[in-house]
Amino acid sequence: MKILMLGWELPPHNSGGLGVACLNMARALAHEGADIDFVVPYEAKHPEIDFMNILSATHLDPIYRYGGGAYESLHLIEKIIPVKNSTHLVSIREIQKSYQDFVAEYLSDHTPDVVHAHDWLTYEAAIIAKKNYGIPFIAHVHATEFDRAGMKNGNPLIHEIEYEGLMLADKIIAVSEATKRIIYEKYHIPLNKIDVIYNSLDEDYEKADYHYDQNAYNYICKLKSIGYTVVSTVGRFTVQKGLWHLMQAAAMAIAKNPKLLFVFAGDGEERNELIHLAADLGIAKNVIFTGFIRGRKLRDIYSISDIFVMSSVSEPFGLTALEAAHHGDALILTKQSGVSEIIWSAMKYDFWDERKLADEIIAISTNSTLRNTLQQNVKNEYHKISWNQVAKKCLKVYNKVVNHKRN
Repeated sequence: MKILMLGWELPPHNSGGLGVACLNMARALAHEGADIDFVVPYEAKHPEIDFMNILSATHLDPIYRYGGGAYESLHLIEKIIPVKNSTHLVSIREIQKSYQDFVAEYLSDHTPDVVHAHDWLTYEAAIIAKKNYGIPFIAHVHATEFDRAGMKNGNPLIHEIEYEGLMLADKIIAVSEATKRIIYEKYHIPLNKIDVIYNSLDEDYEKADYHYDQNAYNYICKLKSIGYTVVSTVGRFTVQKGLWHLMQAAAMAIAKNPKLLFVFAGDGEERNELIHLAADLGIAKNVIFTGFIRGRKLRDIYSISDIFVMSSVSEPFGLTALEAAHHGDALILTKQSGVSEIIWSAMKYDFWDERKLADEIIAISTNSTLRNTLQQNVKNEYHKISWNQVAKKCLKVYNKVVNHKRN
C-alpha cells in the first residue's frame, strides 16, 4: 500500500513526542510492507531513516520547524523566521501554504492509496489531496487545540482548521479514549468515525545501549545518599502540563517530608513563573530546573528519579510516562492523561487535586514497599502495546477507507 504521510517533524529534528511517534509508526508500517513518502516542512538529513522516503516541502532549516510557534498558539501569526539569504520573514501560515503547494505538486505526479496527516499543521494539505485528487484522508489526532490550551478556548484559527479537517477526514485516529471524547464533545464528530490506537514506547529508546552516568547529576546523587526521594517531571512548561498545580502540591508534600527533591526538566513560556512560584512557596532549595534536555541527559534524569509525575491538565497520550516506566520510576498520572488508560500500576489523581497529589507523593516516598511494588509492576505493563500492533491497526483503517472508496 502506498501511503503519503504528512507530518511536522522527525527525529533527530524533533521537539517532542510527536516526531518520535511518527517515526515509530512509519517504521512499523514499513515492516508490514507499506511504501511511505513522508513530507516534512524543512530540509535536513535523517541519516538513520532508510525505510521510507522523506520529502522536504521547503528549504527552511529544521530549527524553524516550529513555524513561529506551531505548538504555542499565542504566536501563530508572528513573523519570526528569516528566509535563507534574505531579510524577509516567514510566518507559520506561509510555511503551511508552501507545504500545501508542495503536496499538490506531488499529487500531480503520484497517486497514493491514502493520505495520513498528523495534527492540525498538515490537515489543510490533506484536505487538498481529498478535494482535488480524491485521495482518502486519515486525520491522526495526537493533540487538539483544547489540549494545548489546557482545556481553555485556545486559538480560534486552529480550532477552525481542526474542525474542517476532522469533518472532511474519511477516518480519524485518536491516541486515547480521552482524545476521542474531546473530538466528539468539542467538535461533534460521530463516535463511529473515530478509532483509538494507543502509542507505544520508542523502539530505538528500548534498544539503545544506555547505562546511567554516575557523574551526570552528582548533587542529586549526594542528596539521595542522605535519604532524599527524587520526584521528576518532563515536558514543555505550558498551561497544558499543569505544572503550577504540581508546584503547589510539592510545597504541601515538602511540608510533611522535607527530604523531597523535585526536578523540573524542560522549558517553555511558564519557566519564569514557576521559578518565582517555587521561591514564593519557600521551596526553592528543594526544586531543580534543568532547562531543555534530551538524549542521554534526559535518560539520566529518569534513572536517578524515584517518582515520575505527569501533571497534565489534558494529555492526549504521554510517552514520557512510558520512558520513565522503562527506567523503573513509580508513576503518578493525572486521570486526564491518555497513558493512564493503559497503565494500571500507577497512582492517579485529577489534575486540580493538589492535596491528593501531595498525599500520593508522600505515600510513595515514605513507604518503600509501596514504591517497589509500583516500580516493579509498571514494568510488566508498558509493553502491552507494541508498534507492530499499532501498524496493523492503522492498516485496517487504511483498508477500510480504500474499500469504501472503491465501493
